Amino acid sequence: MSTPIDHQVQVVLIDDDPHLRQALSQTLDLAGLQILPLAEARGLAARLERDWPGVVVSDIRMPGMDGLELLAELHGQDPELPVLLITGHGDVPLAVQAMRAGAYDFLEKPFASDALLDSVRRALALRRLVLDNRSLRLALSDRQQLSTRLVGHSAPMLRLREQIGALAATRADVLILGETGAGKEVVARALHDLSNRRNGPFVAINAGALAESVVESELFGHEPGAFTGAQKRRIGKFEFANGGTLFLDEIESMSLDVQVKLLRMLQERVVERLGGNQLIPLDIRIIAATKEDLRQAADQGRFRADLYYRLNVAPLRIPPLRERGEDALMLFQHFADEASIRHGLPLHELQPGQRALLLRHTWPGNVRELQNAAERFALGLELALDNSAPDGSAQPAPTLVEGGLSEQVENFEKSLIAAEMSRAHSSVRSLAEALGIPRKTLHDKLRKHGLSFADSGASTGSDELD
Repeated sequence: MSTPIDHQVQVVLIDDDPHLRQALSQTLDLAGLQILPLAEARGLAARLERDWPGVVVSDIRMPGMDGLELLAELHGQDPELPVLLITGHGDVPLAVQAMRAGAYDFLEKPFASDALLDSVRRALALRRLVLDNRSLRLALSDRQQLSTRLVGHSAPMLRLREQIGALAATRADVLILGETGAGKEVVARALHDLSNRRNGPFVAINAGALAESVVESELFGHEPGAFTGAQKRRIGKFEFANGGTLFLDEIESMSLDVQVKLLRMLQERVVERLGGNQLIPLDIRIIAATKEDLRQAADQGRFRADLYYRLNVAPLRIPPLRERGEDALMLFQHFADEASIRHGLPLHELQPGQRALLLRHTWPGNVRELQNAAERFALGLELALDNSAPDGSAQPAPTLVEGGLSEQVENFEKSLIAAEMSRAHSSVRSLAEALGIPRKTLHDKLRKHGLSFADSGASTGSDELD
C-alpha cells in the first residue's frame, strides 16, 4: 500500500531533471513552503487523499507518465485539485491543451522564480477556499442527515447529535451506551456514514446472537482444517470490514476468551485466522454497543477491565425515550405517517387524550416500542400502552397472527371494510367517502377480499361500477 502524502506538504514538485528539480525545490523552500520533490509522476495519485490541502507542480514532458496523463489521473479523483504544468519547449498548442484539460496554470521554461511563487501561492489560496467550502457543505449535509435519522429537539438529542458530529470525522473507536430499543445501530450507522470511511463496508454483528461455538470463526475467520468441518478458508467479520467500520452490538455477551482476542486486535490492529499463522493488518474502526454498565460488569469479573478501559475512550450515551419529553410525540407521528403511507392508509393526527397517554408512558422498550405502537396506530388499532382499558380492566396488547404483520394488515383491512359496509351504506360512493379512499381503490379492495354489498345486505346503488 502506498504511503499517503502528509497534509503538511504544500507542494508536490515533479521533474525528471535532477538539477532543475533541486533549483525549483530551493526556490519554494526559501519561500517557506513545505515541498515534496519527486522524479516521476507514476503512483502519485494513489498517495493523494481527496482532501489533501496542497498543489501539484509538474513538468509535462517526462518518461513514463507525462504531465498531461498525471493531470487526467489526479482530476479523476479530485477535479478541484490545482495542477501547475511547466515545459521548456514553447509549445503553445500543448499549453492550450493543458488549460482545456483543467490545468490551473502553465509556465514556460525558463521562467522567473517570482512567477512560479506567485502561481503557487494563488493556487494554494484557491485550494484552501475549495476545501473550506467543501467542509461547510459536508457539515451542513451531516446536520441534515442527523436530524432526519435522530429525530427530536430535546436537549439530550441535540447534545447527542453534536457528539456524533464531533466524533464521526475522527479515527477513534466508540462505545455506545443505551437501553434496549434506544437506537444503538442507528447511531453506529450515522457515525460510519458521516466519517471518511463512508465508502468502506459497514458490518454489523450482534454478539449476543452468535453461538459460543462459532463466535471466534465469525469474527476472526479460519483456515481449512482449523477444526472439524472447516473445509475451506473463511474470511472473518473483522477482515471483511477492512477499510470500513465494524459495529459490535451486545459486546457484554462475549466470553472472556474472545474478549482477550478482541483486545489484542484493538491494540495491534491485526487479525489472525483460526488455524493460521499470518498476521493480517487491519484498517478498521470498531463501534461497540452495550445495554449494561460495563464498569460494574468488570468489577464483577464478567467483563475484562482492560478491554473496558480500551473501549471507553469515546463513550456515547443514547438518552432513553422517557428523558426526551415531547420527542416521543414527534417520533410517534413520524413513524405513524411512514406506516400509513407504506400501507396505503389515510394519515391520522393524534388527539389530545392520545398525546397525553404517549407523554405519560415510560417507554421501557424505547424507540423500538414506540415505532411498533405507531404502526398499530396507523392501522387503526387502539392505543393501550398501559395495557388497561378506560374502565381499568385488563386489556392485552395486540399480537401478530401466525402469518406475520402483512397478514394481520390484510385481515384488519378486510374487517374494517366489512364493518363499515354493515352500517347500511347505500352505495360505493358513500362507503368510499366514509373510508376516505377513491372509489376505484375501493373496488379493487372489495375484489381482493371477496366482499360485496350483497353480503352486508346493503344496496349497491347505481354508482357501484363508477
